Amino acid sequence: MKTTLNLLAIGLTVVLFAITSGCSRKSSEPGYVLFDGFEYQGSDPVFEKFQPGAGEFQNPLMPGFYPDPSICRVDSDYYLINSTFSYFPGIPIFHSRDLVHWKQIGHVLDRPSQLNLDSLELSWGVFAPAISYNLGKYYVINTLVNGGGNFYVTATNPAGPWSDPVWFPKIDGIDPSFFFDENGKAYVVNNGPPEGEELYPGHRAIWIQEFRADSGKLTGPRKVIVNAGVDITRKPVWIEGPHLFKKDGWYYLNAAEGGTSTGHSQVIFRSKSVWGPYIPWKNNPMLTQRHLDPGRAFPVTSTGHADFVETQNGAWWAVFLGCRPYADDFYNTGRETFMLPVTWKDGWPFITRDAVPYVVKKPALPDHPESGELTGGNFIWHDEFNDTTLGMEWNFIRTPREKWYSLTSDSGFLKMNIRPVAISELKNPSFIGRRQQHAHFTTSVSMQIIDLDTTETAGLIAFQNEKHYLYLGIRKMEENYVAFVERKGNDAHDGLPDIIAAKGLAIDQPSAIRLKIEGHGASYDFYYALEDEEWTLLKRGVNAKNLSTNMAGGFVGTYLGMYASGSHFEAGK
Repeated sequence: MKTTLNLLAIGLTVVLFAITSGCSRKSSEPGYVLFDGFEYQGSDPVFEKFQPGAGEFQNPLMPGFYPDPSICRVDSDYYLINSTFSYFPGIPIFHSRDLVHWKQIGHVLDRPSQLNLDSLELSWGVFAPAISYNLGKYYVINTLVNGGGNFYVTATNPAGPWSDPVWFPKIDGIDPSFFFDENGKAYVVNNGPPEGEELYPGHRAIWIQEFRADSGKLTGPRKVIVNAGVDITRKPVWIEGPHLFKKDGWYYLNAAEGGTSTGHSQVIFRSKSVWGPYIPWKNNPMLTQRHLDPGRAFPVTSTGHADFVETQNGAWWAVFLGCRPYADDFYNTGRETFMLPVTWKDGWPFITRDAVPYVVKKPALPDHPESGELTGGNFIWHDEFNDTTLGMEWNFIRTPREKWYSLTSDSGFLKMNIRPVAISELKNPSFIGRRQQHAHFTTSVSMQIIDLDTTETAGLIAFQNEKHYLYLGIRKMEENYVAFVERKGNDAHDGLPDIIAAKGLAIDQPSAIRLKIEGHGASYDFYYALEDEEWTLLKRGVNAKNLSTNMAGGFVGTYLGMYASGSHFEAGK
C-alpha cells in the first residue's frame, strides 16, 4: 500500500477508530475504514506579512496546485479553469463577478466517459485547457497526453453538464486554444513540432488551422505562425500555451517561452492578418522573474503561461502560473494561479518583470464577496462528511471505475473500502485528497477501522506522485496495532520506501486514534493521539523535499488525503 501523505497545511489530524471486537468483520467481508472529519489550516509567514487592505487582493489568487490558468468573460461573469493532469474529476471551473472572489461551480470532465486516465502517470493526462465562449456556447479545448491527444467539449451552462469529447486527430502537439474572430471564422492555435527537423532540444513551433464551429471540425491547411519563439538565433525553448485575441485591428499571439521552470516567461507577437506574419515585441518578455535574485525574500518564480481577459469597463488583466519556493527551487505546493493588471503602451501589452507582488489593487469592478468560496492567504478548512456527495475540493487519482466509497452508508462518515491497490501503482487506489496550499500547515481527520488484518493499512498521506510521498499510517502487527511513518522518493534502497518511525499502540483494537501532520517548508512532523489524549510526537523533522517538483519531477503539486490499501506493503517490497 503506497500512500503518499501530502499534507502541506497546518494540522492534518487523522482519527482512526477501531470497532470493538464484537463488531469485527468476518473473514469473508471486505475491510473498510470510516473517516470522520478532515481539517486543514495554512500558516505561511508571507501571508501574515503581506495582508491586503481595503480595495486590495492577495496573490496567489488560487494557492496550491492550480496551474495553467485560462480565463474568459461573458458579459459581467468570469470563468477560470486549470490543468489537473491525472487527477479526477478533471479541470475545475470557477466563477467570479469581480475577478477577486471565486467560487468553484463544477468540473468540466466529471464523468468517466469524458476522461480515461487509466494507467497514466500522474503528470500525464490533462494538459493546459483553454476556455472560450461563442454564440451561446462555452468551449474547453484540451490535450489528454498519452491518453488520446487533442479534443474539445462544449456546454450551454459553464457549471455543466459538458459534452463528451470531440477528438481532433490532426493536431500534432499540445496546448490548443480556440480563437473566434469577429467575422464569424474560428481557429485553433497550438504548440507542435517545427516544420522539418528540430534544430535543438526544445525547438517547437506555434501552428494555426481554421475550425468550422458549425461542423465541429478542422478545415483547410495547417500553418506555422511562430517558429521556435521570439528569436530563433538564441535557441528559445518550449514556445507553448498560445492564445490569440484581437484589439484595435491587430491580432495578438500571447504565448509562454522558456519552459515551466525558473526560465519561464511570457512573450507577445502581433499581426494584421490572423495567418501572420507575427512580429515579436522588441521588449519581450512581457512577464518573467528569471533575472531576479533567487535569494530574495518570499520569491515568486517560474511565471508564465498567461491568459488575458478584458473587463466590461475596458481594463485588461492577466492570470498566470507561478511558484513559491520555501528554499532554493524547492516547493511542494506546485504551480499556482496569480493575477496582475496588463498595461498597454504603443500597441503592446506588458505585465511585469519586477517581483510579483503579493498584494495588488483590485480591478475596478463592483465587489461581490458573497460569490466567493475559494480562499487565499492563510485559512482553516474542514469537512465533516455530513453531505451525501463529496465536495468539489476532493479528487481521486485516475478515473474511478467502481464505487469504493460512500457518504450515505454510515451517516456522518466517509466510508472507504480497503482494496488491493497500492498508491504506488498506476491504478485508481482508495485515495481521496485535496491540494496542499501552503508550505506551512496543519491538518486532521477521523477514521474508524474495521479489524485490520496484517496486510492492510490506512491513514493520512502527503502524495506527490507514485514514487514520492510521505505516509502516516496504521497497521496491525500480529495482535497489536502500530503507527508508522513511511517515506518514499529520492533515496537509496532502489526506490523502495523507508519506514522511518514506528511505535506500538499498546492496544489490540484501536479506538479513537488521531493522526496529524504539520508542515514546515522542507520538513514535516508526524503525531498521533489515542482517544482524547494529548498528541504524541511520532517523528519530527522528516525531510519533505521528496514532495517538491525539483526532486519528484513532473508538473503537479502535493495532495493531502485519506488512503487505505490491502497491498501497500507488498508493492513496497
